[in-house]
Amino acid sequence: MDNPFAAREIWFLTGSQGLYGQETLDQVAEQSRVIAETLDAASDVPVKIVWKPVLTSRDAIRETALAANSDPACVGVIAWMHTFSPAKMWILGLDALQTPLLHLHTQANEKLPWSSIDMDFMNLNQAAHGDREFGYIASRLGVERKTVVGHASHVDVQQRIGRWARAATGWAEMHSLRLARFGDNMRDVAVTEGDKTEAELRLGVSVNTWGVNDLVEVVDGIDESAIDELVAVYDAEYDVVPELREGGERRESLRYGARLELGLRSFLEEGGFGAFTTNFEDLGGLRQLPGLPVQRLMADGYGFGAEGDWKTAILVRVANVMGYGLPGGASLMEDYTYELTPGEQKILGAHMLEVSPSLTTARPRLEIHPLGIGDREDPVRLTFTADPGPGLVIAMSDMRERFRLVANTVEIVEPDEPLPNLPVACAVWEPAPSLATSAECWLTAGAAHHTVMTTATDLETWEDLAEISGLELAVIDESTTVRSFAQELRVNQVFHRLAQGF
Repeated sequence: MDNPFAAREIWFLTGSQGLYGQETLDQVAEQSRVIAETLDAASDVPVKIVWKPVLTSRDAIRETALAANSDPACVGVIAWMHTFSPAKMWILGLDALQTPLLHLHTQANEKLPWSSIDMDFMNLNQAAHGDREFGYIASRLGVERKTVVGHASHVDVQQRIGRWARAATGWAEMHSLRLARFGDNMRDVAVTEGDKTEAELRLGVSVNTWGVNDLVEVVDGIDESAIDELVAVYDAEYDVVPELREGGERRESLRYGARLELGLRSFLEEGGFGAFTTNFEDLGGLRQLPGLPVQRLMADGYGFGAEGDWKTAILVRVANVMGYGLPGGASLMEDYTYELTPGEQKILGAHMLEVSPSLTTARPRLEIHPLGIGDREDPVRLTFTADPGPGLVIAMSDMRERFRLVANTVEIVEPDEPLPNLPVACAVWEPAPSLATSAECWLTAGAAHHTVMTTATDLETWEDLAEISGLELAVIDESTTVRSFAQELRVNQVFHRLAQGF
């Protein structure tokens, strides 16, 4: 995946007023530029921070807001009131702003120069109450924003701004995302359905369907030399079982897997798609259900949903974008079965074939096995177990008048025993706060059985994304109880219905 942050930027806006005179405003500009440069240089902030001239009038503020809205490179704005910027100046600008907003409550100096403080210093360094004025008008207008407090040089401040920048980029990605559905949804399944028109209105994602045989035409036209090159990559990167190696009796199956991957890549690249779905009930002229190709495409940043699940495909793509450059990965996941022994309770998750190798640092094994559904040839696939460590599983459900995200913090663990007879990639995890509470809350929320598992992005990033997008987010973590979670869902339902108006 190309760096999704490379062409993005966040504007740094500084508020003041003409009352203090030009000399003071020059100091404001110099100090705010230093803060913007500090954030831009921070390794935890992946998006370029662009300083803008100090804002001292309502017309300039509104013009800047409108410019941010119309600039496709601008994914968000950071606002800081260096001195005291009377908040009535910000009403029209904040009302017009459609770009994600972060309110940075900071000041130029980290340490106060106690012995030399005079009224000139106090008049210049008024963010302590200037930002309170800004916070009031933003709340008065109902403007959604993230608030971060602390000196801009502090790592924790930079990390929080960086998470928000990733979420803002994820939101921008949704608005440029085109998703190709190859065929329709699995028949009679409820949770993979959803309102694609509403998804484009609320999320900005274009979701459309192509016939599977449109893909078959591209797959069948792949050049044999390109297949030669790709299977050589497979041989180098994976532990290939003997029957799939050069000269092996099933080498042709691997070559068809490569043909599938090359066809999928070509179709997606030519159409400008960042995510896609397949369905084992609708394979047209495909000889295999895509396993290996889907795994590799997810690892390269594409979003994917099985059985036509376009909502999960969106989540996988957004998780890949927001997590770019961080250790770990993101993948389609599905809760399959439980270990219910007291004190050892955990979930074994997998899918038929499609789990991304970005979840492991180990060398995957490339295998071929029969697949009992789909009525096609045996598909090739990578097998491995996800690396231990913290993670999140997140699902999106269509609740008729809104989309609901449910996120569960988890600890990925090693399987209790080897899994020699499980011919797919998998992950084993302990959900917080316990399997029983997690599952009861998950079921109460109507959360989907398909999820994105992410080991790169953390909960705060998804909370920021939900805040930016206006999506409902219900969180299951160490502090969750069944009673508190059920009450949270009731409050969410009232809030989101009222927020839509009549």
